[in-house]
Amino acid sequence: MRVERTYCFTADNVEGKVRADVFLSERIEGLSRSALTGELCEIFINGKAAVKSDAVRCGDCVTLVYVADVFEKVEPQDIPLDVIYEDESMLVINKTQGMVVHPGAGNPDNTVVNAIAFRYGQSFLDGMADECDVTRPGIVHRLDKDTSGVMVIAKTASAHSNLAGQFQARETKKYYYAFCEGIFGVSSGEIECLLARDINNRKLFTVSSTSGKASRSSYSVQHQYSCAALVKVRIFTGRTHQIRVHMRSIGHPVIGDVLYNPNHGKFADFSLMLHSFSLELRHPVTGEMMKFEAPLPERFGALSDKLTGDLR
Repeated sequence: MRVERTYCFTADNVEGKVRADVFLSERIEGLSRSALTGELCEIFINGKAAVKSDAVRCGDCVTLVYVADVFEKVEPQDIPLDVIYEDESMLVINKTQGMVVHPGAGNPDNTVVNAIAFRYGQSFLDGMADECDVTRPGIVHRLDKDTSGVMVIAKTASAHSNLAGQFQARETKKYYYAFCEGIFGVSSGEIECLLARDINNRKLFTVSSTSGKASRSSYSVQHQYSCAALVKVRIFTGRTHQIRVHMRSIGHPVIGDVLYNPNHGKFADFSLMLHSFSLELRHPVTGEMMKFEAPLPERFGALSDKLTGDLR
């Protein structure tokens, strides 16, 4: 099934000029620059047809009409969810490691979306039809498959619009815990750089000096072991694989990361040691600031025991 979406933006705070594909990909989560090519994509600048290499300047009105291939139907599946909080507007869960957020290529079912489709029924899916892609009802942000932890899901179209706006405006506060390799020379720091797809492997992202999406994280070492550290990370932007790429870029890759740290060595028995610990946001109806936490999973305790034991 193909779904047509129209996006309109005013180019505020643009210095000089920027390519249209760069401008749009920085504002539409999950949209790559390579997707902005072909007959299924139309770009307009100030109402005139444009191509992705055309320049956008401050004050321009940029419109994208984009047709995406999506799954026609979400299959409701009775999959247990670890619920942290729930009311009429939103659901907050502790996503388990290994669970995909929404259906996609290679993962057509057994996702968070399949679970909430079962939990709330067809009326929920129908209510979200005009607000979300048909495979992502209620989804306002994502966690990687092997990242566990706090995740919020909208239960109404109005809540989805509000929560998605908070994430897009970077008004939320997101904190993660990660076990990273090596001994840190400094106990805290900030990483700010452009992230772009790796030209040699499209599944990966890399730090770029010339193009990509702006990204920013801060970190602080919570406990330094002999060959690894437990690190708390705050992300100010929500780029794909952001923490994994950032920590690798400073020489401290996340333990268990088969994409960015494939040579596990002494940590071969451990899966990705990355956990979304805390999320702060405004309630989509009352505006009240709320904070949700998901305790560290068992795999973190197991690695801590190993590091304080036979790896000393």
